[in-house]
Amino acid sequence: MEFFDVVKERFSCRKFSSKPVENEKLEKILEAGRLAPTAKNAQPVKVWVIKSPEALEKIKSTTPFAWMKDVQVILAVGGTKEGAFLRPSDNRNFGDVDATIVATHLMLAIENEGLGTTWVGFFDVSKVKEFFPEMKDYDLVALFPIGHKADDAEPSERHPLRKSKEEFIKIL
Repeated sequence: MEFFDVVKERFSCRKFSSKPVENEKLEKILEAGRLAPTAKNAQPVKVWVIKSPEALEKIKSTTPFAWMKDVQVILAVGGTKEGAFLRPSDNRNFGDVDATIVATHLMLAIENEGLGTTWVGFFDVSKVKEFFPEMKDYDLVALFPIGHKADDAEPSERHPLRKSKEEFIKIL
């Protein structure tokens, strides 16, 4: 798929078919995340692939979304401050920014592979870290439920709402 087609076609999918996610597609998605740029290439990011029925049950229990019940794969993305770039002028740590860059690459790669997802930020972080102690030192920025879009999956009514170019862009 061409990049602008991916950007234009992507929407927050909240309805999935029961068709399993192919391992080849998942590997391509994960590779897109691994290749994402990070500040000074520090890569202070981790992606967890949640696939086992037990792990899926736990992670789904941390969100309020009933539509996630049939999802068979969820990616969790987190960044850590340790080893991340610190901007010299204000000491701002870029661990969360790097994780967000990786997450965006994953989201677009999911669309590129003909699958659907949505960026889930509404989850109980403390419960996730309790269930998955390996995540405890990370700032968790997103969960991505992945699946084949249901035939009747549609964008939300808010999807087409965008600021005008004049509101969004300021040329200095």
